Amino acid sequence: GLVGSAILRKLNSEGYDNIVVRSHAQLDLTRQADVEDFFKQENPDYVFLAAARVGGIGANSEYPAEFFYENATIALNVINAAYQNDTKKLLNLGSSCIYPRMAPQPLQESYLLTGPLEQTNEAYAIAKIAAIKMCSYYNKEFGANFISLMPTNLYGTGDNYDLFTSHVLPAMIRKIHEAKVRKEPVTLWGDGSPLREFLHADDLASAAVMLMEHYSYKDIGEFINVGSGKEVTIKQLAEMIADV
Repeated sequence: GLVGSAILRKLNSEGYDNIVVRSHAQLDLTRQADVEDFFKQENPDYVFLAAARVGGIGANSEYPAEFFYENATIALNVINAAYQNDTKKLLNLGSSCIYPRMAPQPLQESYLLTGPLEQTNEAYAIAKIAAIKMCSYYNKEFGANFISLMPTNLYGTGDNYDLFTSHVLPAMIRKIHEAKVRKEPVTLWGDGSPLREFLHADDLASAAVMLMEHYSYKDIGEFINVGSGKEVTIKQLAEMIADV
């Protein structure tokens, strides 16, 4: 996926060569027995948990049960298997949608569970919150070293441009590009006022590898935000893409 491939590129560029990867076709992480067999066979020392069922507003709204089940099950299976097989460190990747819908900007880690979630992606957010808490509980009870990283909105090499399942930036790029090709107006959802922060997947990968190399959960607490530190409105983003 977008994040996993970026982390792999970063690890390769840093000279790491003893890397084990599996595609979804090779290993279904929702199957507990298969995950446990994989961990017993490979016995990884360090785990980047980048796998997820992801999508845009439309997909999240239409398939909430699937988004919750698949993401929660992936986290439960991988985190527990990592603990059972003495993984030295695990980095769990979440999403900024874990924060309350009306949380103040810029988002701070302390805002978690302080208000209602955005309804359109509540199921995905609850699954991601469960993964954060699971890492925290395993650290507390078992002395594990599992950390969680919450990226802001991502884009980059290998992105998904499907209009139904993609995130806001690639979907907007495709809509505006196709409107230009057809010489037609483009229609976007909402009034354009919400603020969003965007980060290239390769910058996220740099942060993930740095955190894996140098930081434990004792350093960062329950989880840590990773972003660009710069926000734009959806309207500004649309105008920027249209200008390009």
